Amino acid sequence: MRKKLLMIVVAIALLTLTFARPVLAADLALGAKVFSSNCAACHMNGGNVVLASKTLKAETLKQFGMDSADAIINQVKNGKNAMPSFKGRLTDEQIEAVAAYVLDQSSKGWK
Repeated sequence: MRKKLLMIVVAIALLTLTFARPVLAADLALGAKVFSSNCAACHMNGGNVVLASKTLKAETLKQFGMDSADAIINQVKNGKNAMPSFKGRLTDEQIEAVAAYVLDQSSKGWK
């Protein structure tokens, strides 16, 4: 019984580690580069020059349901309202990295 329980725990741990996508420093560096090249014109320091109320600040992201990597990835890929789609212009890796960067910066108050 103990062996089965141990095997189940190990299997769950392996699955969690295998499918979890941790944010690595390299992802944040790539995200910063992508953000600077593609996003900063409208979102400098987490702001929004087109729709001032829709910033990239943590409280605003949460208010509009954009406080997850999946939500940001979807927005970047598909665009919405005044924001264009970046599908085809950025790779999946770049989009995931910029989402990680936005979440990281929002948690730090865009400092």
